[in-house]
Amino acid sequence: MSLFKAREWWSAVLGEGEEFDQGCLCIGDVDNSGTGLDKVVVGSYIGMLRIFSPHVSKSGEGGSADANLLEVQLQNAIIQVEVGKFVSCSELLHLAVLHPRKLSVYSVSGTAGNVEHGSQYQLKLVYQHNLQRTACNMTYGTFGGVTGHHSLCIQSMDGMLMFFEQDSYSFGRFLPGFLLPGPLVYNPRTDSFLTVSSARQLESYKYETLAVATEAESRQDPDLPVKTGGKRLMPDWVFVLGEQALDLSVPSFSHSSSSIFILGERNLYCVRDNGQMRFMKKLEFNPSCFMPYSTVTDGTTSMLLGNHTNMLLVYQDVTLKWVAQLSFVPVAIRVANFLELKGLVVSLSSDGHLLCSYMGTDPTFFSMPKVDAREADYEQMDAEMKKLQKIIREATRTQDILPKADSETDLIVTAAVSSSMDNPSRALIQDINGLPVPSVSVQVKVKASCVVQSSKLTVGVQPPLAVTQDQFVLDPMGVGSSTVVAFSAFLNGRYPPADLTGDITVSYSSPTGVPRVLQSRFSLPLALVCAPSSPAKTTKFKITVDTNQPPVDLKSIFPACSAKSEDKDGNSLAFQFLSGASVTVLASKTSQRYRIQSDSFEDMWLVVKELVQRFDQHFSKVGVKDFKKSFSGPLPLQEYFLCVDHHFQLRVNAQQYQDLLSERAVQFRAIQRRLLTRFKDKTPAPLQNLDTLLDATYSQVMALAEAAEENQVLLGEAFVRLQSATHLLVLLLSLWQGLTSDQTVILEATLLPLLQDTPQLGWEESCDAAVSHLLRSCLSRSPKDQATSLAQAGGPVLGLPRDTTRLKKHITLLCDRIGKGGRLTLASEANVQVPVQVQSLAAPGGVEPIAEVAADEEELELLQEATKFIKKKQPHKKVKKADRPDSQRDEIVSIQGDHTNHCER
Repeated sequence: MSLFKAREWWSAVLGEGEEFDQGCLCIGDVDNSGTGLDKVVVGSYIGMLRIFSPHVSKSGEGGSADANLLEVQLQNAIIQVEVGKFVSCSELLHLAVLHPRKLSVYSVSGTAGNVEHGSQYQLKLVYQHNLQRTACNMTYGTFGGVTGHHSLCIQSMDGMLMFFEQDSYSFGRFLPGFLLPGPLVYNPRTDSFLTVSSARQLESYKYETLAVATEAESRQDPDLPVKTGGKRLMPDWVFVLGEQALDLSVPSFSHSSSSIFILGERNLYCVRDNGQMRFMKKLEFNPSCFMPYSTVTDGTTSMLLGNHTNMLLVYQDVTLKWVAQLSFVPVAIRVANFLELKGLVVSLSSDGHLLCSYMGTDPTFFSMPKVDAREADYEQMDAEMKKLQKIIREATRTQDILPKADSETDLIVTAAVSSSMDNPSRALIQDINGLPVPSVSVQVKVKASCVVQSSKLTVGVQPPLAVTQDQFVLDPMGVGSSTVVAFSAFLNGRYPPADLTGDITVSYSSPTGVPRVLQSRFSLPLALVCAPSSPAKTTKFKITVDTNQPPVDLKSIFPACSAKSEDKDGNSLAFQFLSGASVTVLASKTSQRYRIQSDSFEDMWLVVKELVQRFDQHFSKVGVKDFKKSFSGPLPLQEYFLCVDHHFQLRVNAQQYQDLLSERAVQFRAIQRRLLTRFKDKTPAPLQNLDTLLDATYSQVMALAEAAEENQVLLGEAFVRLQSATHLLVLLLSLWQGLTSDQTVILEATLLPLLQDTPQLGWEESCDAAVSHLLRSCLSRSPKDQATSLAQAGGPVLGLPRDTTRLKKHITLLCDRIGKGGRLTLASEANVQVPVQVQSLAAPGGVEPIAEVAADEEELELLQEATKFIKKKQPHKKVKKADRPDSQRDEIVSIQGDHTNHCER
């Protein structure tokens, strides 16, 4: 027995195939029995009206049938039912039933029966109103302060409020700026009507204002002048919600609270009678209905709130007091008093499940039998305590931010790349530089371990790679079923990609309705972007990789290229990229070295990556556990900086094209305005060559637009090449210093902070900010400098720099500090002990930061270290200041000169 489950006291299922909504349920002593006990009135959209008096049957059978007092089939659909004093000269309660085109008021009376089946109930029509407009909802109350009876207000679908005083029609008013109807409620404390408009705001209209406003015989344009002598209708106050409201409620049990409750789609609002907010509660679920009710604590209001996860929540203002589980999603909730039990919760579902429940548990009469007393085993208790303390320590030691994924997933995604190329190829570009463009097939299998109704599969590859189809809509899958989709990948550009891996993303909803995303990766073969060729003897760029194992035959490492290779010894291989560059791999016969050389620096990345991966796979199969690879040569920073400068120059060109386009567009519009003025003039005037100037400006705009588009294509290609060069530099740095996988990930995230360039944020400024952060934090020279950098907050806004000098010096200094044993770690920031003199900088109101001076001093230190690393100075000797060599003096002067120029900029 669950404590947090609504306990069923009485229930009934109302018909089959009937639909119910928020206004189809009301509570009251509709038969005027005088006992003060409530009856449950339910109306459905098919016109069925039912009245129940719930009670627990003594025999335990026929409870719902005995409780059904009346069941009548009406001719029209029932939108809303209310119980009130709707008949003049009568203090009895009557039932108001709202139909789409009719309002009917009935009296319910009971006659004592002569047999054991009980009383007989009859429904008599007192009066009805035929409506000229389709009704949406209604509210009732003592409009205008009249006591003794209730008036009715009906809101139509086109925004008209129709007022009825018993059996007579009073007047009608159109709401201003109306689009769609919203919830409507009457506030007796201020004699005003509250509704939520399509502008997603709560509006209040006083009854007096509505009564003296313009008569609404037909809808008028709000911009037209008022025809009659009435006043224009305006709300007394407006409260902006920002979301659509599901329901409104004005509690009448306490006049001191003066609160208005609004249930939104994601929030619960409480405002005062004058429109001022009292409190707001953000909901973490989708609500379906709510109802405020009286509370025992003064100044607070309790609420029942139902949601779409079959939960019934009890709030006291914004504090959650209780949660109970229901068997359905409630669309209407009321609180009623019956003979056996007071304060029962009456809930109604959209399919007609009527439930009277209470919260808590049924008392149990089970008593635990006495057991024989045994002596405590303290050694066993001590061992159990140590085991539990160990589990607690391990649980508190983990600092994972994201929750761990479930061991059993709903879907299993596996991707299989074909070992052979497609025949024929499915590439859009058939050949590049005379070489055929191949394509390879990829099969993705999705297996379900539960029922999955709707799922979508998306495929993503790095440019310029492309696929034949990147989105798939999967069919519904049952338990154990699987679906297979296939597509082909190929090169769709005249330059090699930076990565041959692809991503597969499957989005679906779990059986409980929770949206989930599953990701998987696949690797495309190197033969997709290159073909075997003859080795080149002379190249511009060379990289040497050392190993601790004897040289292996390259044909065994690359078996697919051995058949087309001209070298019979297996000491050399060449790869001809489809874009034109050729990469040669040479294996030394005497030493344990391998050389990769090419005329294009960035094109060597894919070959070097493939070579290192295949070395690891080969030696792991052989059984060599201590295989190591390293890079001993100088870092190719100057070659890398060529890619950086090329990418930066294209970004500068793009900015210049954008500025020129803006100027020419302004000029074009100015000429158009002048020509239009000349053409509109009644007296013809000479054009003074404005038409010629317009044609010339138009030609310039089109030429600049085409040049900007071409530059944008080149910029995308340059960014991909920069990615390849950066990946290659990161790999060489990790081989040079033997970095771990975590350190390599940090370095790669630092040098490649963006997946693509944007007009607002580019690679240069992002990379410079990331590198500067590493130089000031984990790669700083002293803990004091590191703590000082952590205490500083804020920074300049990132933007396109003037040149790449600062970035290149920072990258050089980063490589220098890594070469000197610097550790790349993100946890070092949390382990730094901040000195006392630095803590005052971080304290609020301690010391105002002097950003410019600090930045200049730090820039000078970075430039000095970078210049030393670039120029490869001789070993330092102790020389007096007067006897300093000219070369060192010139070097220091040049550094200070660069720093001065930077400060002037």
